[in-house]
Amino acid sequence: MSRVITPFRPKWAGKMTDRERFNRQMHYQPVDRCFNMEFGYWEENYREWPLFVENGITNESDANAFFNFDRMAAVGGRVWMNPPFPHKVVRETSNTLTIQNEDGLLAELPKDRHDTIPHFTRPSVVTPEDWKRVKEERFRRDDPARKVDVENLKQLFPPTRDFPLGVSCGSMIGKVRDMLTFEGLAYATYDYPDMVEDMVETSCLLVEDFLDQVLDPLDFDYASGWEDICFKNGPIVSVEFFNSVVVPRYKRISRKLHAHGIDLWYTDCDGDVRPILPGLIEGGINCLFPFEVNGCTHPGALLRQYDGALRIMGGVDKIALGSGQEAIRTYLETLVPLVERGGYIPFCDHRCPPNVKVEDYLYYLDLKERMFGLGGYSRQGQL
Repeated sequence: MSRVITPFRPKWAGKMTDRERFNRQMHYQPVDRCFNMEFGYWEENYREWPLFVENGITNESDANAFFNFDRMAAVGGRVWMNPPFPHKVVRETSNTLTIQNEDGLLAELPKDRHDTIPHFTRPSVVTPEDWKRVKEERFRRDDPARKVDVENLKQLFPPTRDFPLGVSCGSMIGKVRDMLTFEGLAYATYDYPDMVEDMVETSCLLVEDFLDQVLDPLDFDYASGWEDICFKNGPIVSVEFFNSVVVPRYKRISRKLHAHGIDLWYTDCDGDVRPILPGLIEGGINCLFPFEVNGCTHPGALLRQYDGALRIMGGVDKIALGSGQEAIRTYLETLVPLVERGGYIPFCDHRCPPNVKVEDYLYYLDLKERMFGLGGYSRQGQL
């Protein structure tokens, strides 16, 4: 049984349900106020922020309830490796652990488990022979575990719900990167392009099998995905490879979504997505999440460039959040016209880091409500 969280602050006042507000805002239609959400916190925040520690907040779900954010939910299935590799410690030193993760990679981590990108030392798949073995063992389409308990989902998410519900469309190439590693994927697209394409096709088939089970019986508001294949200098794979191999699979999924009235599809991709953005939009992905500002650009730049064809969720510069209240106000003021225009929901452009002071984060939440809540923001720049 889930723990009951006592909200720290009241929910933003509003005249619409969360579901109606989300759908209208993402379709550039008038709303009572901005949809209010955030995208989580580093693990250190749960250990270091007194506000979290004293109230027993240990995860994102707890934090969402604690801050009384608007509700949204998503349904996912087993659309990747099953069974996963066993998670185990392979080697230990005085300050590091080398583990095997669920994708079969060996990864070196700091022993204190502070948040950092792991140092991967060996991938589970390098050659086509490796992929053939792993595919046969762990990517079976007829795996009984891939069958969805639709009746239970119908009970959990009735069509009369008052919050938006998404359907997860997994990953076409982001999880392939996880299995091959960053460098491994970059090399494999040139050394073994047919193998990588078969990985993408396998991912697509598993997502399609899942969608075929849930799209008819459930009423979804949006689709979501995860494609972490970009960094500050652009995508790991060439734009040509992305457009010729990945985009056609997006189009197949998009056709299924559109046939069931789902015309909003976001993908979570960090870094500079601009080189692959035309391909994403061509494939049917029309929303970016959580939109890292320093790895890409200000969200307004792309919303103006792709006028009406693009939505963005996120894009509040985490550097500004950690730079004090004046910097927070200055940055949020640049987002006012984007919120007013629609197709944009502001929140921290990745998980909020622990260098942000609790008092500044609460100031940020208060300022967001005054700027984007029911009262709105005056054109003269006064609250």
